[in-house]
Amino acid sequence: MYSLFRRYFGFAIAAIFISSISFAQSNKSYPASAFPDRVILGYKGDPATTQAVNWRTDSTVKSAVAAIHEADPSPDFVPNAKIINAKSQPILLEGRNVVYHEVNFTDLKPATQYVYRVGNGTQWSEWFHFKTASDKSAPISFLYFGDAQNDIRSLWSRTIRGAYSALPKANFFIHAGDLINRSNTDYEWGEWFEAGGWVNGMIPNLPTPGNHEYYRDGLKEHVSKHWRPQFALPENGPEDLLETTYYIDYQGSRFIFLNSEEATSNRGTRSMQAEWFEKVASNNPGRWLVVVHHHPIYSTKQGRDNDEWREKMEPLYKKHKVDIVLQGHDHTYGRGINMPVGQSRKKPDGPIYVVSVSGPKMYDIGLQNWMDRAASNTQLYQAITIDQDKLFFKAFTVNGDLYDAFDLEKDKKGGNTLVELSDKLEMQERLKLPERYEKSFKEAELKEYNERYQEYKKRKGIK
Repeated sequence: MYSLFRRYFGFAIAAIFISSISFAQSNKSYPASAFPDRVILGYKGDPATTQAVNWRTDSTVKSAVAAIHEADPSPDFVPNAKIINAKSQPILLEGRNVVYHEVNFTDLKPATQYVYRVGNGTQWSEWFHFKTASDKSAPISFLYFGDAQNDIRSLWSRTIRGAYSALPKANFFIHAGDLINRSNTDYEWGEWFEAGGWVNGMIPNLPTPGNHEYYRDGLKEHVSKHWRPQFALPENGPEDLLETTYYIDYQGSRFIFLNSEEATSNRGTRSMQAEWFEKVASNNPGRWLVVVHHHPIYSTKQGRDNDEWREKMEPLYKKHKVDIVLQGHDHTYGRGINMPVGQSRKKPDGPIYVVSVSGPKMYDIGLQNWMDRAASNTQLYQAITIDQDKLFFKAFTVNGDLYDAFDLEKDKKGGNTLVELSDKLEMQERLKLPERYEKSFKEAELKEYNERYQEYKKRKGIK
């Protein structure tokens, strides 16, 4: 009951705070027109034989279509492109009528490049390319982003553009929640789509919602009115959590996306997701298992703890040999394992946990005992590659500097060996408090942080 009370009044306080903000600083309008915008790839089925696309127009577009053809270096394919009717969903947002359109391309060839465009038959988008997944086990490379949330057009844009520049052949993007700050504010979603731009039309996006994708109607929480209309995501999760809890199999690895906002606010939903996770993890046909959700199992910030979520899920992660858990929420960077201090971490007895932040909103870092590498006040993106029996993890700052790195090597029984690479990096850990915390912290808080900082350095042998 206390948790519900705290959550309800947290929303109320946030609403009061938000109402006092002047929107003039960043309120760029993104009106829809007859021309397609917010074009974004996703998945509704098998990535080897299907590819979904979603886009937006104004309400003058009553019906929409997509055209597709195998990619051809000659422009002569255009008249021969196959036309497919879209499913169109009119929706009223902030007093404006818009229409979201979705097409799921099916019967595609595995590991094949295609070219497509979307429109109404007269007004068209540009032609985009994408490549289907292989129907066999094959190397995967993907980019993972923590919270974008604030100043998206201004400052998060450099993260996603830098990440794409570093890994332009990424198979997909993963977003660990809080893509925006106010769930139903259209200009924030407009900034998010502008930041990714045409890249969203070429590389599929796989997001999971965070607390900022939710709004409250009375005592009940709802996912953003934008979420389901604008994303094309698998509908293989629990009935009440469609397109917010789902899984996807990609070239020999399984990726499970959980809705931690629902789980941390509702015991019944938490148990439902745990039961669903057990079923999905139990019949994993792949070699690797990756889990994504917003709220961390282990927090990077002092005083923030999701103990009920951890107690429910961590035993399942260990039981089903989850390899890595990708998270957000805490606006700092932390990577590590839940193992006793002093014990060798070479043979993890559970998943590698990562918390990261890609946007400019920053918290103070807690420097917890589970962490092996941490960062404060740093925008990052993560590039992850899975190739047969190895997982390669690299975290980069938005400057493009390699900040963290490790490998996981899997044996024939599914056990992992951690190969720590961060101690060989030129870049020192960025652990200084953000300036606003140095100014706002009371003397006792600064003392407590400095003590934790010294303990962390001692544990890691940092001078």
